[in-house]
Order: sequence, then structure tokens, then C-alpha cells
Amino acid sequence: MVEKQREVIMLTINIDTARRFILGKQGLWPGRRWRGIEGTEQAMHAMEYLQLDPLQIIARSQDIKLHSRVIDYTPGMWEDVTYQQRKFFDWGGWLAVRPMDELPHWRVVMRRERDSGSRLRAIARDHADAIVEMRAILHERGVVGNRDFAMATRTRTQSYRGRKDSALALYYLWLTGEVMTHHRDRFERAYALTEKVAPVHLIRESDEAEADRFLLKKDVSFSGLSRLNRTSDSFRRGDPASAAKKMIGAMLDDGDIIEVQVEGWKMVHYALGSDAAVLHDLSAGRVPKAWTPLETTTTEEVVFLAPLDHVSARGRAKIVFGFDYVWEVYKPEHQRKFGYYTLPILWGDRLVARFDSKLDRTTNAFVILGLWLEDEALGNNEAFAEALACGFARFVRFLGASKLDATAIREPLLRQRACSS
Repeated sequence: MVEKQREVIMLTINIDTARRFILGKQGLWPGRRWRGIEGTEQAMHAMEYLQLDPLQIIARSQDIKLHSRVIDYTPGMWEDVTYQQRKFFDWGGWLAVRPMDELPHWRVVMRRERDSGSRLRAIARDHADAIVEMRAILHERGVVGNRDFAMATRTRTQSYRGRKDSALALYYLWLTGEVMTHHRDRFERAYALTEKVAPVHLIRESDEAEADRFLLKKDVSFSGLSRLNRTSDSFRRGDPASAAKKMIGAMLDDGDIIEVQVEGWKMVHYALGSDAAVLHDLSAGRVPKAWTPLETTTTEEVVFLAPLDHVSARGRAKIVFGFDYVWEVYKPEHQRKFGYYTLPILWGDRLVARFDSKLDRTTNAFVILGLWLEDEALGNNEAFAEALACGFARFVRFLGASKLDATAIREPLLRQRACSS
């Protein structure tokens, strides 16, 4: 259904189309469509942002995300394309990997951080000498890490960004764009001057308006369907909210973005204008050709979503899937309803279950600690049992585990299939 509003195209879609579009934009439906190291790069571009998290319980969140999208993905492939091939760079208070060719836009944001960020101004004021010192050491040594400076030789700080003045100084230089992450050692950043990491032709700033338009389009693409009620903090900094609203209007007029009404949702959402054809295909029951899976579909093999996957994190699972998901890793044990590192299970285009697990490194066993179904009838569903077993088998290979311990799964059919896969 297509109607006109303020001379701007508005599409009306149902929740099934919205769900498939959001999943498909992120490469999660109808199945994995990338493979290996080249596919990792393609997936990272399609995802827009690869949020990083240091916790490693069974695997790090960023690796689980890419496993869910890329056939034959192994932990650390994202680091190869980022720090070895220099196709991407990591940056931001909200830490994420971004394509290297976007650097000129982000350098506008970095400058805004330096000029308008109150926390950064405080670091610049309180640790000015350490910043000058770290800058000189980087010029001298080339690559520097926080561990290169012993606590006994530094001024202690109380910031959660670092306990030493050297750590805060390096963080300041990184967030303002003077340095970039050269590589990571046990997830800790090793820094180098920007000109030692990025291609020289990218070490520049985009036009302000061009950067702001880019930020809005990237936020829309990242969400698939976005309300844009809280546009990127990077865009708003140094620019009033009214300017963001004005730019959204101009982008609607230009067709860069379109309005989408999802049946049952109160608020109008935005999608990229270039995705209108995909939305029409999905509404008509067609799968876009570019989304064709290379192997199994999510109906034939379930997919496990990472705790920070954008399609389900921060309350979005409830809105999009009717699946109440909270990552309980930071909750006290007695307050957890499910488990420490519970992952949602995607079957077809729905979140149908969740499981908690651990990797027992002494026995190299992947141990299921609990499995919870949204619908108990799934426990006797042959198709789901087979799809779940296939998902567990692939996950065991991804983790490099030697066996699966599924004794905690209560449903006999699901437990039997998982153990025999």
C-alpha cells in the first residue's frame, strides 16, 4: 500500500515484512550469504557497525555476530580485515568498527568530540602534560600500548577509562583522531599516529553538511527501520536538534530516506530510499536475490544471536519479535531469570528460544546450562529439533570445542538430536 504524505512517499508494511527486512539488512535472514575472510569484510560493511565488547565467556560478542552471518567464520577474522588489511578502524565512546573509507566523515565527529565533549575537555585540562608526553612518545616509538607504562611511574586516576594518566592521555588522542588503533593484544589497544595507520588521502574532514547527512543515513541503514527520534549523538553535538529535523526533511524530499508505517506500530519509521524496492519485494513474499543463502536457511538451521546484536539488543527484541530479552551478564546472580550469557535463538524469522552455556576449557566441551522455549510445543517439533541440532553443531565447530554437553536440555527430542549431531 502506497500513499502520499507531504509530497513524500510513505510505505505501509506488516510486522512480518518489517521483521524480515530488519533481519535481512543485517545479514541474518533468510540464511548466511557470505563466506570466509572476504565474506567477513562484506558482512561488516552490510552491518554498518560492528560493536566491540571485551567479555569472552564462550566467545566475544563481535565474533558471535559474524559467526551468525558468515560461513566458515573463525574468531578473530574481523581483526584481520581491520588491523592487518586496514579495511576498517575502531573508534568511539560507543566502541564499534567502521569502514576505513568513512574516516573523513568520522574526523568531523572527532573534531566535535574534542571541541564540545565536556569529558574530553576535562581530560585535556587535567592531564595536559601527559597528553604532550604521550604524543612525543608515539612519535619516537611508533606503536604504544597502555601496558608499556607501569602504574608506579604514573599518576593514578579514578576514571573508568583508565587508572593511569598515560591511559587517559592515549584515550584522548585516540578519541580526537590524532592516533588510531594499530592492533589489539588480548583486546587491549596498541596505538599509533593516525598517519601510520590510515591512508593519507583519507586523513581529512568531509564537508559538515555532508558528514551530517552521512551520519543520519548510516543510522537508518544500521537499524533497517529507524525512528530517528534520537539521532546520533555525533550529529547533535555542536548542532541543535532543530537542524537535525531540518536535514531529515530535506532527505525525505530528496528521496534519500522514506517513511514507513508498520501496521501495529504507533510511530512512523524511516528506511533508506534505496531500500524501497527490497521492501516491495518482501511485502510481495519475494526474497531479494542478493539475500539468497549460500547454504542452509534459518528455517533449516537455527542461528544464535550475540548479546549485543542490534536486531535484538536494548529492548528491540520485544518490539520486533515479541521476545522479552535482557542480557543478564551485569545482573547479580540472584536477579537473573535465565543465565549469565544467554543467547536468543532465531528460527525462520522469529526468536523462539534462548539458551545459556559455557565453554569448559578443561574438557574442551561446549556445555548447555539451560534452554528455554517460548512455546513448549517446539519441544516435540521434529523440524525445530533438526534445525537446533544443526545450529549447535556449527557453533561447536566455531568455538573449536571437541564435544557438546546437552544434558541440561529438558526436552528429550531436542536433547537427543543435539547430542547426535
